[in-house]
Amino acid sequence: MKLVNPLNYPFAVAAGGLLLVAGVRFANLPSAVILPLSAIVATAGAVLLQSREPERLNLDNPELERELLGVKQQAKALAEKATELRAEASRLLTSSMQMEILSTVQFACDRALELPEKLDQLARRLQGKDSLLAVADLQKQLTTAQMRLHNTNDGAAKDQLRQLIQSLERNIQLAKQGQDARQAQVVSLSRLILDSAGVLQSMQNQLRTANLQDAAATEELQTLSDELKLFQENVDLLVYKG
Repeated sequence: MKLVNPLNYPFAVAAGGLLLVAGVRFANLPSAVILPLSAIVATAGAVLLQSREPERLNLDNPELERELLGVKQQAKALAEKATELRAEASRLLTSSMQMEILSTVQFACDRALELPEKLDQLARRLQGKDSLLAVADLQKQLTTAQMRLHNTNDGAAKDQLRQLIQSLERNIQLAKQGQDARQAQVVSLSRLILDSAGVLQSMQNQLRTANLQDAAATEELQTLSDELKLFQENVDLLVYKG
């Protein structure tokens, strides 16, 4: 929980003050009791008021802020889905022969659970004085993606990486033209997160409908888990500087 300054919330301070006056004048409570109690009330009120405020990222671009807040909501929804899937996999994959695939599914879900914090890190980085994406950073990301494409033989992975490379090349052109490439980068993140959500749903469908004692079914789960991990690796590539 973030620290809250009650002084930023006059209504919370007023509530604490009213309690202080009432405690001293009408209830005759000692100051050693009423002062901490009024401070607790003011702080609790401030926390409650803050929780009802819309989230703000304090970026210099309102449209970018809306986009990033939307992606953060997608990441939170994906994390909730991953928590649900992790629990369901633990309940359904119980035999000794299924422990390896269970571990794989759990690992993929754990990576998805990291997404909200990664988006928070990105939001903090986009607030700084170096918030405009540098061509050098984007070029590092592009080089990494190209190396991954060169080293993979998986068809689905190649398709993912080709799309990512196209997005990065487009963002580099924006940056070279002096335009703000951050929004395009956030759109690329959004696409990856939505694709990840689709893979998670496929994994859940497989868990619920397939014969989990069948080797082909567990192999399909393995393939989906690997695909989800690749999506998360590509998210990392866009979130960090490369």
